Amino acid sequence: MALRSFLIMKELFSTSDKNFQKSQPLAARMRPDGFSGFTGQEHILGEGKILRKIIESDNIPSMIFYGPPGCGKTALAMLIAKRTKNYFSHLNAITATVADVREVIALAEQRVNDRGRRTILFLDEVAHFNKLQQDALMKDIEEGVIIFIGATTHNPSFYVNTPLLSRSMVFQFNPLGDEDIKRIVMNAVKDEEKGFGRLNVELMESALGYLASASEGDARRALNTFETAVLTAVPDERGIRKIDIDAVKEAVQNKFSAYDRDENQHYDTISAFIKSMRGSDPDAALYWLARMVVAGEDPRFIARRMLIFASEDVGNADPQALPVASACFHAVEVVGMPEAKIILAQAVIYLATAPKSNSAYKGIESAVAEVEKEKAREVPEHLRQTVQKSPCRPEKVKEYLYPHDYPGHYVPQMYMPSEKKFYLPSDSGYEKKIQFFMNHIERMKKGYEERNKKGDVKKKGNAR
Repeated sequence: MALRSFLIMKELFSTSDKNFQKSQPLAARMRPDGFSGFTGQEHILGEGKILRKIIESDNIPSMIFYGPPGCGKTALAMLIAKRTKNYFSHLNAITATVADVREVIALAEQRVNDRGRRTILFLDEVAHFNKLQQDALMKDIEEGVIIFIGATTHNPSFYVNTPLLSRSMVFQFNPLGDEDIKRIVMNAVKDEEKGFGRLNVELMESALGYLASASEGDARRALNTFETAVLTAVPDERGIRKIDIDAVKEAVQNKFSAYDRDENQHYDTISAFIKSMRGSDPDAALYWLARMVVAGEDPRFIARRMLIFASEDVGNADPQALPVASACFHAVEVVGMPEAKIILAQAVIYLATAPKSNSAYKGIESAVAEVEKEKAREVPEHLRQTVQKSPCRPEKVKEYLYPHDYPGHYVPQMYMPSEKKFYLPSDSGYEKKIQFFMNHIERMKKGYEERNKKGDVKKKGNAR
């Protein structure tokens, strides 16, 4: 590990080693040396912004950098390494062990005791450390032996222990914009020391625009793609390497969306999909569906969410929504991708354009809340099957009134121990008819009550 630590320090600070620098990928070589070369994240690194002031003052607290890949988290950590008077150690949580962390901490303690200088531990992909591994950092962060900087693409609220979060400032990084990507790539075109300034590269404007769009805000992806295009380009008779849009497309191969089926993008995208259908916007719903399809999301997962949506957000405003969603789910399982995307699209359009009502959802939620807060009540005797069919049924038991034996197939009787309203139909779609029917029932109930006072209610058949 001592040799490894030496190599880590050598990587960070021996920038004069030209051979080592040349062996690095373009994305690593183009990391900025100062704020003037850093692109993006103006909301935290712009002139006078908090994170910039922290770095410039070299009063570094423990911090967590959270954001999508290729937005500058590691690049900023390396910029800190070049500016700070503190020692700097770099570990990657994917490959590092607790023993590695303890060795860094042991060296940090020695430096504090011998020289009074602290150590910054930069832990890349910190979310890959489990709870116990993260807990191993706590004592030394608390005592000031190390300054912790973590970087993660995963939401720290879910993947970083609460005690570690409470001791760290969290800075959220945003995906880079297309103009940011273009600026970074053009720097690589012109830079003679770290980029391709000596190779006589001519990057077409259309190729640059396509590269920026295809990179989805990921500078590392853009630089890796550009590097492949340059190194595979054949110089013309004047020694110029022309990079046109076809060359970039070939280097890109496939345009993968920034989407992880196990993480934030998975949940954020399905959330946008559901909310677009709920908002009756079929175009937006189709867009988010396409994002999931292109990213390789399980079509059955999408279809399951549509089944829930059909009852939760459409409900009885359009009773056909659930059969449509159910048929979609079955068809997706039978057909499979890629054709299943057509079936999903048809059902999505139906659900997005259907009248909406969440009355069924609110009804069951209200009923469940009532059951959970109230003491369990007995089923009324006239509704019990066991009492009605018992050979020794007491004579005093009230008979169940069979609605079909009465005019309008309705007769008022008690169906639950105390009357409560859980279902309140909306005035949307088919629920208008339900509302009309329920109002009709109320009128019949009042009519029965008035006739009952006069003794005019008569049963037309036997009780069931």
